[in-house]
Amino acid sequence: MQVVFDNFPNTSKGVTLWAAKISECAQWLDLDGLICFKFVSDDEMLAQNQAYLKHDTLTDILTFDLRDTPAAEINVLISVDRVADNAQKFKVSFETELFRVMSHGLLHASGLSDKSNEEQAIMRKREDELINMFHVEP
Repeated sequence: MQVVFDNFPNTSKGVTLWAAKISECAQWLDLDGLICFKFVSDDEMLAQNQAYLKHDTLTDILTFDLRDTPAAEINVLISVDRVADNAQKFKVSFETELFRVMSHGLLHASGLSDKSNEEQAIMRKREDELINMFHVEP
């Protein structure tokens, strides 16, 4: 298991600790291989959302599971702007919301969907489980 970060945001904990915690989560979810997290602005995320999903909306995360392609990796795009806004909206720390979103990407790669209300409830429950087990404290 290898976790790579591109443009990781400033947090109170070092990137090495984040990589270790995300790696632990991925192993617990039986994910293997290379997981690449790229942290982008809302503008970049919107462009990616339009290009790949044909959605003209902002989102906090896009997960691309490419393990069955020659790339053989999981790519996760995260909007740092959305994470910051959602942290304020939900009255949690930036680090807590960042961990939730990163966990969300891993859960998508493990096969979970969040299209329906029922799936969203399951996703939230699993995110909470990961946060409680592996959270990087602010």
